[in-house]
Amino acid sequence: MDRSARTRACAAAAAGALVLTGCSGGSQNAEHTGNTAAGQTSPPVSGTGAGTGLEQQYEKVVDAVLPSVVKIQTDQGEGSGVVFDAQGDIVTNAHVVAGAKRIEVTSSGGGSPAKASMVGAFAADDLAVVRVSGGSLKPASWGESGKARVGQIVLAMGNPLGLSGSVTNGIVSALHRTVSTKGEGSFQGSTIADAIQTSADINPGNSGGALVTLDGQVIGIPTAAASDPQIGAAAPGIGFATPSDTVKRIVPQLIASGKVSNSGRAALGVAVRTIVDPQTGRRSAVAVVEVQKGGGAAKAGIVPGDLILSVNGTATPDQTALTTVLANLKPGDTVKVEVQKSNGSKQQVQVTLGQLPGGG
Repeated sequence: MDRSARTRACAAAAAGALVLTGCSGGSQNAEHTGNTAAGQTSPPVSGTGAGTGLEQQYEKVVDAVLPSVVKIQTDQGEGSGVVFDAQGDIVTNAHVVAGAKRIEVTSSGGGSPAKASMVGAFAADDLAVVRVSGGSLKPASWGESGKARVGQIVLAMGNPLGLSGSVTNGIVSALHRTVSTKGEGSFQGSTIADAIQTSADINPGNSGGALVTLDGQVIGIPTAAASDPQIGAAAPGIGFATPSDTVKRIVPQLIASGKVSNSGRAALGVAVRTIVDPQTGRRSAVAVVEVQKGGGAAKAGIVPGDLILSVNGTATPDQTALTTVLANLKPGDTVKVEVQKSNGSKQQVQVTLGQLPGGG
């Protein structure tokens, strides 16, 4: 979503649109001044009531939180980040920095970019941490996404289309979404459980930024925008954020060791690949390529070459479907797994789920 070529093209288009809008608006204003005497201007309208209070609250939140939101540029593209602590640790999406050989961070207020180093990433939740040495970055205030409410007003802060320090507004549209993102380049893709759906606009470059309540609390990291397959473009007003409760569980582990030892995510204990019918191109199942020794699948008698057809009655025609089912389960849960053996026979086995390991 944040690849450099696409972002540069979008940024150029956006800049052009801004210029055209300004010229068009100026022409219309010149033509509609007949009711005002020459040389006079209409008096400003005084803001009153709830509208003014809400506007003032927006301004307070932006003033408080935007200094904690940074622009991240790499040799692969660009995105956003949120300052996690006073030691210079910055949270972003794993897909923003995946495969990057150069990472630079710029304050939302501008200034010279600072070099950043990679601390660690956990692709399963699309989270990463980069670190800047020196400077005086302001940590954000992290809220509890578990207390978010549908209809709650939120602001998305980041650097969409290269426009640093941009803010959009919307509401929490839904909670507890399970969202899968596609792999791209060095990023393998992710499946995020408990994602927050929001109507606040999320565009390329917003990834890794902040989803903020009117209390100034960051409750999510904008990660993905829905696309409409019929028109092949983004679906307006449908974006998703990784919840702050996940951030607060994963990020301290990355900061401490560069890895995640307690992911909180369920795993079967297998490595799989998707089976595609060469005649129809249809995905029908996932094939077990490797079985973790001593893991839940191994104990249940699953072996390499078996096909996993379903988990707890939910069909698993591809890896994304399997990952989505597991994302809504917990380590220690016992599930029914339908497998097809190499001789074509089918059977149901019970698997006690283990924990998804975290990489560095």
